[in-house]
Amino acid sequence: IFEGIASKMSILGLKKKQPKTFKVKVITMDAEMEFSCEVKWKGKDLFDLVCRTVGLRETWFFGLRYTVKDTYAWLKTEKRRKQDNGKKYYSPITFHFLAKFFPEKVEEELVQEITQHLFFLQVKKQILDEEIFCSPEASVLLASYAVQAKYGDYEPNFHKPGFLAQDELLPKRVLMQYQMTADMWEEKITAWYAEHRGIARDEAEMDYLKIAQDLDMYGVSYFAITQNKRDTDLLLGVDAQGLHIYSPNSKLNPNKSFPWSGIRNISYSEKEFTIKPLDKKKDVFKFYSSQLRVNKLILQLCIGNHDLFMRRRKVDSIEVQQMKSQAKEEKARKKVERQILAREKQMREEAERAKEEMERRLFQLQDEARLANEALLRSEETADLLAEKAQIAEEEAKLLAHKAAEAEQERQRIEATALKTKEEKRLMEQKMREAEQLAVKLVEQSERRSKEADHLKQDLTEAKDAERRAKQKLLEITKTSYPVQKTITLTNKSYSYVEKSKHLQDQLKELKSEIESLKLEEQQQQQAGVYSLRNEARGYPPEQPYMPHSNVRTTLHAP
Repeated sequence: IFEGIASKMSILGLKKKQPKTFKVKVITMDAEMEFSCEVKWKGKDLFDLVCRTVGLRETWFFGLRYTVKDTYAWLKTEKRRKQDNGKKYYSPITFHFLAKFFPEKVEEELVQEITQHLFFLQVKKQILDEEIFCSPEASVLLASYAVQAKYGDYEPNFHKPGFLAQDELLPKRVLMQYQMTADMWEEKITAWYAEHRGIARDEAEMDYLKIAQDLDMYGVSYFAITQNKRDTDLLLGVDAQGLHIYSPNSKLNPNKSFPWSGIRNISYSEKEFTIKPLDKKKDVFKFYSSQLRVNKLILQLCIGNHDLFMRRRKVDSIEVQQMKSQAKEEKARKKVERQILAREKQMREEAERAKEEMERRLFQLQDEARLANEALLRSEETADLLAEKAQIAEEEAKLLAHKAAEAEQERQRIEATALKTKEEKRLMEQKMREAEQLAVKLVEQSERRSKEADHLKQDLTEAKDAERRAKQKLLEITKTSYPVQKTITLTNKSYSYVEKSKHLQDQLKELKSEIESLKLEEQQQQQAGVYSLRNEARGYPPEQPYMPHSNVRTTLHAP
């Protein structure tokens, strides 16, 4: 029905007039958003749209900040955006969605997780940009919580050295203050990071804020002012606790403070601010600010911080109570979920460890099976080899048995031969003794014959001498002409000497031949004895002794 009516209205030219809009870019701490806003919208409409988009319910801490010339301002919720001379805005207007007011105690006032997260991101950026002073020790500790919030629990096998190289975690002032490399800083941060195991992201961010809220410059907005009469340059600090007066060069320790509980009234007229203490005995403090926009901003921050200060001292509204109840339930639910997740993670880790152990055991069993299989193959090969060796050993045993039998036969033969040889040896020794005795006799006979020969030689010499004398005498007789008878007699005597001499020479020759024969026979008998002993030592059967020249006479005739 409505589609039909709309189509008829379009035909009749009765189109609905579209509202005028303009583009707005909103930058949060972790995102950029672009909205199309109607011209008639108030600042509250855009702010509510951004809060709904982000999912934020604790809206009283935040605001939309924009830059005006050389300062900044916060978008007012009850005013509309103005146009200059009715011109349209072609380029988007940029706003930054930031925390405008800070809580006194983050763990009690920040209920939603998104609220905690936005505060965490903003405070971390202010510390890194050195808008909030932080000591090196606290910077390292805060960086470890930031790493825990981003990466979760530390895992040495996953978070290798260098995994923080792309993250900005420490202020440049801290990095320049010490002569340390990026790896050394990462090592220090990782050492603290490893101690945060089991802390969830929202808890790590809350722990970060708990440490940051104790810093001197946390949540303080600074403005340049001058004091009346002396015209002294000072700094005004506005935070959740009250107003603070600082020296221009020191933003850490205030010279004077005015807590919200001790301030009765704050007022300003053009450039003059007046702070009236609750104690009427104390002097009124006045200061001056040269810029009107800055004065309005100071008053706006004073009013908002004072309202929140008073609100904290009252009973929470129904909305806040509901949010806290829901947040409590949500935290309890998340705690249970984290516990369940932790148990599941633990069970998964145990299962993975059990799996790894089973895989390790499986690999071990596979290795053992492989080794057993190899051992079995080696055993089979060894068994075959042993069987072959056994067969060879059996054949060798048979061969050895056969050889043993042959050896036994040989032993018996040798024993028999030894017995025979022993008898032959005894006979040989007896023959050798007889031969030695014979040789001794022959030697004795030889010596005796030598002596006889010597006698014969002596007799021969004497005969030759007698012959020579006879010849000489014969010559003498011849010369003196003896009678013939005497000559014949002498001639017969000489002849008989000559015959005797020849006979002696023949006997000497025969004796010499017999002596040489006896010596040769003795040598042959000794050699035959040596040959017999050698043959007997080698196991050869004894032979008959070699007796050369058996026909030589062994007796000598008397001369």
